[in-house]
Amino acid sequence: MAGKIRIGVLMGGTSAEREISLKSGKAVLRALRSCGQDALAIDIKKTDKNYVTDLLLSYDIGLAFLALHGSFGEDGKIQAILDQMRIPYTGSGAFASSLSMDKLSSRRIFRAAGLAVPRYFVLNRKERRIDSSFAFPLVVKPAACGSSIGLSVIDNPEEFRDAIRLAFKYDSCVLVEEYIKGREMTVGIFKDSPLEAIEIRSRRRFFDYKAKYEQGQTDYIVPAPVPLKTMQLLKDTALKAHTLLGCFFFSRVDIILNNKNIPYVLEVNTIPGFTATSLLPRAALHKGIPFQELVLVIAQAAQDRFLKKSEGLHSLCDRRRALSLTDYLMR
Repeated sequence: MAGKIRIGVLMGGTSAEREISLKSGKAVLRALRSCGQDALAIDIKKTDKNYVTDLLLSYDIGLAFLALHGSFGEDGKIQAILDQMRIPYTGSGAFASSLSMDKLSSRRIFRAAGLAVPRYFVLNRKERRIDSSFAFPLVVKPAACGSSIGLSVIDNPEEFRDAIRLAFKYDSCVLVEEYIKGREMTVGIFKDSPLEAIEIRSRRRFFDYKAKYEQGQTDYIVPAPVPLKTMQLLKDTALKAHTLLGCFFFSRVDIILNNKNIPYVLEVNTIPGFTATSLLPRAALHKGIPFQELVLVIAQAAQDRFLKKSEGLHSLCDRRRALSLTDYLMR
């Protein structure tokens, strides 16, 4: 990186994905230090704005590498605080992060732009009835949660109550969607360009939390064994989803390729897993980009973006927008 700066790797958090975040953060920290960077771990243990601000000021960092998964990491809140503090950070901005985390908002955008998404209906704590136009099986999940936490696949009405009870543990809004039968794919975006798609073959019925994080539960095929035309379709679809939400530099797009080779977009992950064996690093390695280089290039892009913004004429307006967005997101 141009000019040695202190990099704070933000990890942990208070969401259900805390342990996964700590693993990502420690892997990023090792990679940065192995490249000679002045990097330190910052464990976010509270989500109070004043606490976070004071904590970050005490470390006097020049750049934040975000390895915070789930709420307060991928929902735009930490990004808005960092914008307000004028600390450069990796990944997408506050608004794009907020959109990506909110499956309802992002799906409306995808559908309006012509991307295929599963049909769905929404439940809140007052409205918990199944839409009779939907046939089983159904997928039940929190509207804003990652790592398949709180997700269930149900085959009959008898399983519905337990599934929504689980989902409501993690969010006040629950998404119920049609089950798309097909092949699970994920496409990493790096430098705002798509990498080769990875096929996810789980030994479980679907790619749930156990399939993701327990050894031996899932096989990952890089690149996905599909015709070149289908591979290009997957890459084009992923890049379009990434771009529609305004994501920056990298992300990971999860897709179901149905039996008619139609790619259904499930979600965009703005802070995907960051261990050496996580999906985005796997795709990057296939392209010849080792984990240390991936991490370093992402950090450099964050610094470059900040310097470019600082040279602009609208930095005062940007700071005012950041203040307003921070107040909105932290409600």
